[in-house]
Amino acid sequence: MDEQLKIFFCEDDENLGMLLREYLQAKGYYTDLYPDGESGLKGFGKEKYDLCILDVMMPKKDGFTLAQEVRSLNPEIPVIFLTAKTMKEDILEGFKIGADDYLTKPFSMEELLLRIEAILRRVKGKKLKDMPSYKLGKFIFDTQKQTLTIKNNIIKLTTKECELLSLLCAHVNDVLERNYALKTIWVDDNYFNARSMDVYITKLRKLLKDDPDIEIINIHGKGYKLIAPTES
Repeated sequence: MDEQLKIFFCEDDENLGMLLREYLQAKGYYTDLYPDGESGLKGFGKEKYDLCILDVMMPKKDGFTLAQEVRSLNPEIPVIFLTAKTMKEDILEGFKIGADDYLTKPFSMEELLLRIEAILRRVKGKKLKDMPSYKLGKFIFDTQKQTLTIKNNIIKLTTKECELLSLLCAHVNDVLERNYALKTIWVDDNYFNARSMDVYITKLRKLLKDDPDIEIINIHGKGYKLIAPTES
Protein backbone atom coordinates (compact mmCIF):
# COMPACT_ATOMS: atom_id res chain seq x y z
CA MET A 1 0.00 0.00 0.00
CA ASP A 2 1.65 3.24 -1.16
CA GLU A 3 0.00 5.42 1.46
CA GLN A 4 -1.72 4.40 4.64
CA LEU A 5 -5.45 4.79 4.26
CA LYS A 6 -7.42 6.09 7.23
CA ILE A 7 -10.61 4.54 8.58
CA PHE A 8 -13.09 6.29 10.88
CA PHE A 9 -14.65 3.60 13.09
CA CYS A 10 -17.51 4.02 15.60
CA GLU A 11 -18.55 1.01 17.70
CA ASP A 12 -19.93 0.97 21.25
CA ASP A 13 -19.05 -2.70 21.87
CA GLU A 14 -15.61 -2.23 23.40
CA ASN A 15 -14.38 -5.79 22.76
CA LEU A 16 -15.55 -5.89 19.15
CA GLY A 17 -14.26 -2.37 18.54
CA MET A 18 -10.76 -3.10 19.82
CA LEU A 19 -10.60 -6.43 17.99
CA LEU A 20 -11.60 -4.93 14.65
CA ARG A 21 -9.35 -1.92 15.13
CA GLU A 22 -6.32 -4.14 15.78
CA TYR A 23 -7.20 -6.34 12.81
CA LEU A 24 -7.54 -3.37 10.42
CA GLN A 25 -4.33 -1.81 11.69
CA ALA A 26 -2.55 -5.14 11.14
CA LYS A 27 -3.86 -5.06 7.55
CA GLY A 28 -2.31 -1.64 7.00
CA TYR A 29 -5.24 0.69 7.68
CA TYR A 30 -4.78 3.53 10.16
CA THR A 31 -7.95 3.25 12.25
CA ASP A 32 -9.45 5.65 14.80
CA LEU A 33 -12.02 4.06 17.12
CA TYR A 34 -14.78 6.02 18.88
CA PRO A 35 -17.26 4.50 21.39
CA ASP A 36 -20.33 6.59 20.47
CA GLY A 37 -21.67 8.87 17.79
CA GLU A 38 -21.20 12.07 19.74
CA SER A 39 -17.47 11.63 20.37
CA GLY A 40 -17.16 10.27 16.85
CA LEU A 41 -18.52 13.43 15.27
CA LYS A 42 -16.05 15.54 17.26
CA GLY A 43 -13.19 13.31 16.13
CA PHE A 44 -14.20 13.20 12.49
CA GLY A 45 -13.25 16.82 11.88
CA LYS A 46 -9.70 16.31 13.19
CA GLU A 47 -8.51 13.92 10.45
CA LYS A 48 -9.03 13.33 6.74
CA TYR A 49 -10.50 9.83 6.45
CA ASP A 50 -10.92 7.53 3.45
CA LEU A 51 -13.84 5.44 4.76
CA CYS A 52 -16.31 5.22 7.66
CA ILE A 53 -17.43 2.09 9.51
CA LEU A 54 -20.40 2.92 11.75
CA ASP A 55 -22.34 0.79 14.19
CA VAL A 56 -26.02 1.65 13.89
CA MET A 57 -27.09 1.20 17.54
CA MET A 58 -24.87 3.51 19.58
CA PRO A 59 -25.46 5.68 22.67
CA LYS A 60 -25.76 9.48 22.46
CA LYS A 61 -26.01 9.48 18.65
CA ASP A 62 -26.97 6.51 16.45
CA GLY A 63 -25.08 5.50 13.32
CA PHE A 64 -27.72 6.75 10.87
CA THR A 65 -27.69 10.23 12.41
CA LEU A 66 -23.89 10.26 12.55
CA ALA A 67 -23.65 9.21 8.90
CA GLN A 68 -25.84 12.12 7.81
CA GLU A 69 -23.74 14.58 9.85
CA VAL A 70 -20.46 13.12 8.58
CA ARG A 71 -21.74 13.30 4.99
CA SER A 72 -22.60 16.97 5.52
CA LEU A 73 -18.89 17.51 6.24
CA ASN A 74 -17.61 15.17 3.51
CA PRO A 75 -20.29 14.12 0.98
CA GLU A 76 -17.87 11.80 -0.85
CA ILE A 77 -16.75 9.56 2.01
CA PRO A 78 -17.89 5.92 1.74
CA VAL A 79 -19.89 4.50 4.67
CA ILE A 80 -20.28 0.89 5.83
CA PHE A 81 -22.89 0.19 8.52
CA LEU A 82 -22.50 -2.56 11.12
CA THR A 83 -25.64 -3.69 12.89
CA ALA A 84 -27.38 -6.50 14.70
CA LYS A 85 -30.58 -5.45 12.95
CA THR A 86 -31.75 -7.69 10.12
CA MET A 87 -35.09 -6.02 9.35
CA LYS A 88 -35.34 -5.06 5.68
CA GLU A 89 -36.70 -1.64 6.68
CA ASP A 90 -33.60 -0.88 8.76
CA ILE A 91 -31.23 -1.98 6.00
CA LEU A 92 -33.11 0.10 3.43
CA GLU A 93 -32.98 3.09 5.79
CA GLY A 94 -29.21 2.79 5.76
CA PHE A 95 -29.11 2.75 1.97
CA LYS A 96 -31.50 5.70 1.77
CA ILE A 97 -29.03 7.91 3.62
CA GLY A 98 -26.20 6.83 1.35
CA ALA A 99 -24.66 3.63 2.72
CA ASP A 100 -22.08 2.02 0.45
CA ASP A 101 -22.43 -1.31 2.22
CA TYR A 102 -24.13 -2.97 5.18
CA LEU A 103 -22.99 -5.89 7.37
CA THR A 104 -25.20 -7.59 9.92
CA LYS A 105 -23.64 -9.08 13.04
CA PRO A 106 -22.14 -11.58 13.42
CA PHE A 107 -19.80 -11.28 10.44
CA SER A 108 -16.26 -12.37 9.68
CA MET A 109 -13.43 -9.84 9.77
CA GLU A 110 -12.25 -11.21 6.43
CA GLU A 111 -15.61 -10.36 4.84
CA LEU A 112 -15.43 -6.83 6.22
CA LEU A 113 -11.90 -6.44 4.85
CA LEU A 114 -12.96 -7.62 1.38
CA ARG A 115 -15.84 -5.14 1.33
CA ILE A 116 -13.57 -2.29 2.46
CA GLU A 117 -11.07 -3.14 -0.28
CA ALA A 118 -13.79 -3.34 -2.96
CA ILE A 119 -15.20 0.08 -2.01
CA LEU A 120 -11.79 1.75 -1.85
CA ARG A 121 -10.76 0.28 -5.21
CA ARG A 122 -13.89 1.77 -6.79
CA VAL A 123 -13.55 5.15 -5.12
CA LYS A 124 -9.81 5.60 -5.62
CA GLY A 125 -9.98 4.16 -9.13
CA LYS A 126 -12.59 6.75 -10.09
CA LYS A 127 -10.43 9.57 -8.71
CA LEU A 128 -7.34 8.43 -10.61
CA LYS A 129 -9.07 8.37 -13.98
CA ASP A 130 -9.39 11.44 -16.17
CA MET A 131 -13.17 11.31 -16.17
CA PRO A 132 -15.26 13.55 -18.42
CA SER A 133 -17.90 16.12 -17.72
CA TYR A 134 -21.30 15.83 -19.34
CA LYS A 135 -23.78 18.43 -20.46
CA LEU A 136 -27.20 17.00 -19.66
CA GLY A 137 -29.79 19.42 -20.96
CA LYS A 138 -29.58 22.40 -18.61
CA PHE A 139 -27.21 20.58 -16.24
CA ILE A 140 -23.43 20.26 -16.20
CA PHE A 141 -22.38 16.99 -14.57
CA ASP A 142 -18.76 17.06 -13.37
CA THR A 143 -17.77 13.49 -12.53
CA GLN A 144 -14.47 14.48 -10.92
CA LYS A 145 -15.92 17.08 -8.57
CA GLN A 146 -19.08 14.98 -8.18
CA THR A 147 -21.34 17.95 -8.85
CA LEU A 148 -24.47 18.74 -10.84
CA THR A 149 -24.78 22.40 -11.78
CA ILE A 150 -27.85 24.15 -13.14
CA LYS A 151 -27.66 27.92 -13.55
CA ASN A 152 -25.90 29.04 -10.34
CA ASN A 153 -27.05 26.11 -8.25
CA ILE A 154 -24.33 23.52 -7.49
CA ILE A 155 -25.55 20.17 -6.16
CA LYS A 156 -22.96 17.95 -4.46
CA LEU A 157 -23.43 14.25 -5.21
CA THR A 158 -22.50 11.30 -3.02
CA THR A 159 -20.06 8.76 -4.44
CA LYS A 160 -22.87 6.29 -5.21
CA GLU A 161 -25.01 8.97 -6.89
CA CYS A 162 -22.03 10.00 -9.00
CA GLU A 163 -21.17 6.43 -9.98
CA LEU A 164 -24.74 5.60 -10.97
CA LEU A 165 -25.27 8.82 -12.92
CA SER A 166 -21.91 8.26 -14.67
CA LEU A 167 -23.10 4.82 -15.82
CA LEU A 168 -26.41 6.27 -17.00
CA CYS A 169 -24.54 8.99 -18.91
CA ALA A 170 -22.28 6.39 -20.51
CA HIS A 171 -25.48 4.72 -21.81
CA VAL A 172 -27.49 7.91 -22.35
CA ASN A 173 -30.58 7.36 -24.51
CA ASP A 174 -29.84 3.65 -24.37
CA VAL A 175 -30.65 0.89 -21.85
CA LEU A 176 -28.43 0.51 -18.80
CA GLU A 177 -28.86 -3.13 -17.80
CA ARG A 178 -29.84 -3.54 -14.16
CA ASN A 179 -27.50 -6.45 -13.37
CA TYR A 180 -24.57 -4.73 -15.06
CA ALA A 181 -25.09 -1.59 -12.95
CA LEU A 182 -25.41 -3.63 -9.75
CA LYS A 183 -22.24 -5.63 -10.36
CA THR A 184 -20.29 -2.54 -11.48
CA ILE A 185 -21.22 -0.34 -8.53
CA TRP A 186 -22.42 -2.66 -5.77
CA VAL A 187 -20.33 -5.73 -6.78
CA ASP A 188 -23.23 -8.08 -5.91
CA ASP A 189 -26.73 -8.13 -7.46
CA ASN A 190 -28.50 -9.37 -4.29
CA TYR A 191 -31.91 -8.17 -3.04
CA PHE A 192 -30.65 -5.42 -0.73
CA ASN A 193 -28.28 -3.95 -3.31
CA ALA A 194 -31.07 -4.01 -5.90
CA ARG A 195 -33.37 -2.12 -3.54
CA SER A 196 -30.54 0.30 -2.76
CA MET A 197 -30.12 1.05 -6.47
CA ASP A 198 -33.87 1.73 -6.76
CA VAL A 199 -33.49 4.28 -3.96
CA TYR A 200 -30.61 5.99 -5.77
CA ILE A 201 -32.54 6.09 -9.05
CA THR A 202 -35.35 7.89 -7.18
CA LYS A 203 -32.80 10.34 -5.74
CA LEU A 204 -31.35 11.08 -9.17
CA ARG A 205 -34.81 11.70 -10.61
CA LYS A 206 -35.43 14.30 -7.90
CA LEU A 207 -32.05 15.95 -8.51
CA LEU A 208 -32.71 16.20 -12.27
CA LYS A 209 -36.36 17.30 -12.05
CA ASP A 210 -35.55 20.98 -12.80
CA ASP A 211 -35.04 20.09 -16.47
CA PRO A 212 -38.22 18.59 -17.99
CA ASP A 213 -36.22 17.31 -20.99
CA ILE A 214 -34.36 14.86 -18.73
CA GLU A 215 -35.99 11.63 -17.60
CA ILE A 216 -34.87 8.29 -16.12
CA ILE A 217 -37.33 5.61 -17.14
CA ASN A 218 -37.70 1.98 -16.11
CA ILE A 219 -37.32 -0.57 -18.91
CA HIS A 220 -39.28 -3.55 -17.62
CA GLY A 221 -37.18 -6.67 -17.15
CA LYS A 222 -34.02 -4.92 -18.37
CA GLY A 223 -32.98 -1.82 -16.45
CA TYR A 224 -33.07 1.96 -16.85
CA LYS A 225 -32.75 4.52 -19.60
CA LEU A 226 -31.54 8.10 -19.14
CA ILE A 227 -33.28 10.23 -21.74
CA ALA A 228 -31.54 13.56 -22.22
CA PRO A 229 -30.06 15.95 -24.79
CA THR A 230 -26.36 15.52 -24.04
CA GLU A 231 -22.84 16.58 -24.95
CA SER A 232 -19.65 15.12 -23.41
